[in-house]
Amino acid sequence: MFVLLTGLSVSIGWGIRGQFGHEYGAALAGAIGGMVIALLSGRQDWRRRIPFFASLGAIGFAFGGSMSYMKNISLSHSSDPATVLYGFGTIFVIGFLWAAPAGTGIALPAFLSRDELTKFFVPICAVFAVWYVQSFCCSLFWNVDAEDWPGFFIGYGTHAILAALVALAFYVFRRKYWGIGTLIVLYMSIGWWAGYLLLVTLFQLHLNPPRSDTWASCVGLVCGILAACWQKRLGGIGFATLGAGFLGGIGFALGTTVKILVMASGFATNWHSIMEQTQGFFLGIALAIVFALLIPRAPAVTDDPPLRRWTELFSVVFVLWLLPYVNFRYGPKEWVGEIKNLQSDLYGIVIAGNLLPSQGFIGWLEVVALAMGVALVLLLALHRRHPLPIVPSGWMGKGQLFYLVFLWSIVAMNFTFVLPRFTPIRLVTEWFICLNATFCSVLLFYACIARPAVAIQNITDRPYAPWNRKVILLGFLGAILVCFLGFGVKLACWGNQPAGKMGVVPIRFGPNNTNTIP
Repeated sequence: MFVLLTGLSVSIGWGIRGQFGHEYGAALAGAIGGMVIALLSGRQDWRRRIPFFASLGAIGFAFGGSMSYMKNISLSHSSDPATVLYGFGTIFVIGFLWAAPAGTGIALPAFLSRDELTKFFVPICAVFAVWYVQSFCCSLFWNVDAEDWPGFFIGYGTHAILAALVALAFYVFRRKYWGIGTLIVLYMSIGWWAGYLLLVTLFQLHLNPPRSDTWASCVGLVCGILAACWQKRLGGIGFATLGAGFLGGIGFALGTTVKILVMASGFATNWHSIMEQTQGFFLGIALAIVFALLIPRAPAVTDDPPLRRWTELFSVVFVLWLLPYVNFRYGPKEWVGEIKNLQSDLYGIVIAGNLLPSQGFIGWLEVVALAMGVALVLLLALHRRHPLPIVPSGWMGKGQLFYLVFLWSIVAMNFTFVLPRFTPIRLVTEWFICLNATFCSVLLFYACIARPAVAIQNITDRPYAPWNRKVILLGFLGAILVCFLGFGVKLACWGNQPAGKMGVVPIRFGPNNTNTIP
């Protein structure tokens, strides 16, 4: 049930991610996956940290949203055998780079002390604040050509530079907040640029031209995480990063294989969404396997004394309020295009201003969202002084309430988002996601009851080097097998014909390549 519920929960988050895309959408899957792992771990010390598992899992999964992978999917559908095999190989790479930081994020609250974990949230908030100021300032140049000088300040590269500067500022001016988390931020930022300069600028490697090459930066980012783990002897976090990366990459390629297989049935439906939900299911299974191995091995962590109690409040607000808002704010734009009588501004105020000057700043949606955010903060603050009867007293009950509120919030958000353009093919998306969420709501309670408590008093941390060597060896072997499996399924089901209807059949190599076509 631990593996099944984690897989199905991440499948819901990943399927909803497909509607919104990029970093904000992927964060939904990381949040709900982190919740389930902590809830069903059987470890009371992990359940005490459910808000941290959710918030850091969301942040970890978000980084992969910077990469473009749709062209890699189309390469695996090509009529050219070499292109098909290359497509599956690159899909594995992108899946690895997406899942590895997610493993890191979820592992941090499982291994770090209370002091190291909570002081990490200070630089996290500082980085988010600097990034928002960056977006706010760049919105003043919204209409400039991307080739002009302000375009540089909008990109991911500047995000990495700013994050590194924030980390260095804490090292110089606020050393009490310098720790493992801040070091990871610094190494990730350096790795981001090192990966791009080495793989793209120097070696001229392009994974899916003419799409962006942020995959190379993500390679450097993951290497930065592993370098920090090696320096601080955080073998468990390194194992979670590598294990989630390899298994996640295998799951990513396997989800594409399933899509190509079922497409051969000839039915017409939203096969892409089926692929996304399948990939999410395999990503969730990957996380469940990795942390199932860590549950009886990771040393006990304590939250006594409860330093920086505001960090729990921040994590809850981040997951229950900020993540739904930054995704749902794209809904009004969709509605305006689909609903005949709906206008982009009402009484001179835009429907959604995205908190940016160029888009209206405060719209009708922001008024409601800010009111809900303030209400949530006030109620959480009141609960700390006078426990509210609606909130269970135990961390198991709190975690279950946290999970259910977030699950049905994003399911309702997703359904409302697509309702104006609902068509029969959406039965395999929104309709199925609702059924999946209903099943998960029931399975959650059965799984929590069935899960025995794990005795953590006598657990001693042991070296993870043998595990890391095995996961690298077996991971590469599994990647090769799943890529050739996908290649074989494509040839068996479609032969030398493209899988499905394609306007332009993608060719990666040779004189007839389509590398200039987006």
